[in-house]
Amino acid sequence: MIVARPSRLVPSTDTERGLRQLCLAFFLAALAFLVFSAPASAAKIDDQFRAWLQNDLWPEAKAKGISKQTFDAAFDGIKPNLKLPDLVMPGEKPKAPQKQHQAEFGSPGAYFAEKTVRAVTSGGRAREAANARTLAAIEKRYGVPGEILLAIWGRETGFGAAKMPYDAFEVLGTKAFMSTKQDFFRTELLAALEIVQRGLAPVGAMKSSWAGALGQPQFMPTSFLKHAVDFDGDGRVDIWNSTPDVLASIANYLVHYGWVRGRGWGFEVTVPESVSCSLEGPDQGKKISEWAGMGIKRVGGKPFAASELKAQGFLLMPAGRSGPAFIATPNFYVLKEYNTSDLYALFIGHGADRIAHGDQNFSGSWGPVGDLHRSDIAALQRALEAKGYDVGSADGLPGFKTRRSIGKWQAKNGQAATCFPDAGLVTALK
Repeated sequence: MIVARPSRLVPSTDTERGLRQLCLAFFLAALAFLVFSAPASAAKIDDQFRAWLQNDLWPEAKAKGISKQTFDAAFDGIKPNLKLPDLVMPGEKPKAPQKQHQAEFGSPGAYFAEKTVRAVTSGGRAREAANARTLAAIEKRYGVPGEILLAIWGRETGFGAAKMPYDAFEVLGTKAFMSTKQDFFRTELLAALEIVQRGLAPVGAMKSSWAGALGQPQFMPTSFLKHAVDFDGDGRVDIWNSTPDVLASIANYLVHYGWVRGRGWGFEVTVPESVSCSLEGPDQGKKISEWAGMGIKRVGGKPFAASELKAQGFLLMPAGRSGPAFIATPNFYVLKEYNTSDLYALFIGHGADRIAHGDQNFSGSWGPVGDLHRSDIAALQRALEAKGYDVGSADGLPGFKTRRSIGKWQAKNGQAATCFPDAGLVTALK
């Protein structure tokens, strides 16, 4: 709406003119502060960073066999990237990530949005035929099925389509100097220098994610040194551009963490009410024949293979009674070594199944979570800890230890065990 203003002009008094001049002076001073103080502060941090490189990091790098030429080339023109997350300014103490802690906790089902899953599965099938010979050779050598490799490749970088926009030495240097996990990133930074020193990759090729992960498999530098392989036979390891090297390196990583040849990741199952959801977890394994004897069945009426009945399996219920259930094999927990999340490992297993057998969703559905925040779940976890339950960590994320502790508390207090947090449970335990 337009409001009419009086047309008569009122002459300014000396007082008004003085106030305007004072306000203008204040504004200009504030503007000058904003313009000049930030660069000055950044310049100070830059100076501290350069001093840290030469006086702190370089002696250790030299002791590990890094040449001055390699060291100087890696950090040529590098300054701290103050836009990266989880940084602690020099002289300050770490602050609790309130925004993350207060964030609304979403349903696990959101992780399996059809658009996201289908991008991986359709992309995987499209690349399966083109890379059939390579995938077969990798599976013969390492025992990891091609669909697992394709699912990880697609999930990590969209089959290499995701660009690595950061300089690894900028990211790792910044975080080793001033992050909340300085020791971790210092180790990774020294490993990155070793990669260049050994001629495994030139400085200019060391492109990474915002967390310092390298190439299409998203390996941290220590993982690159331990697991990356030259599978195309060109004499160098190239996880940035060589598809055979990328896929074989992923397989080698999984094998190093114990991938069992000949077994899949797991099966979706139905769990009768007589089987407690608190039996979940990698430390409560049973022979699959024992789970079957308790009434647990594969969905769709498929029987467990005879070889699987003799092998160990683990109950997995990522949303407790409010979502699909699974019997996982040890290979599921190998997938978790790639990313320590039940949902990540389940996404890879589910995606691999769909690449191999066609797009089909879980039989079970994901229930609603309600208006819970991570702070609510963290409070619930602390309350359970106070009662003697092992929840793993009061981090606001309900891992398997939290889920089964909820189930045990519910059963002890005469409630039906759901093994998943809800608003009523949060209130009851506060």
